[in-house]
Amino acid sequence: MLTSTAYAQSCRVADPTGTPLNVRASVQGKVIGKLPNRKVVHVLDYDYDSKGRTWAYVSYDSGRRSGWVFREFIACY
Repeated sequence: MLTSTAYAQSCRVADPTGTPLNVRASVQGKVIGKLPNRKVVHVLDYDYDSKGRTWAYVSYDSGRRSGWVFREFIACY
């Protein structure tokens, strides 16, 4: 897997289905939490799964929590 560093880019959860976004311990790993739509997160890193899909390592709740989310479901600004 390739990794590229991001610089704490601000984003919001944007799942078109309206369901909470899974937060995972690793790319495609165990679910450790869920984030509601429009929750602000800060992207710290990106990685790719075996199918070439992009995942983002995010922090949230004032940096107290972090994990991996599927990049397709966050909107960055």
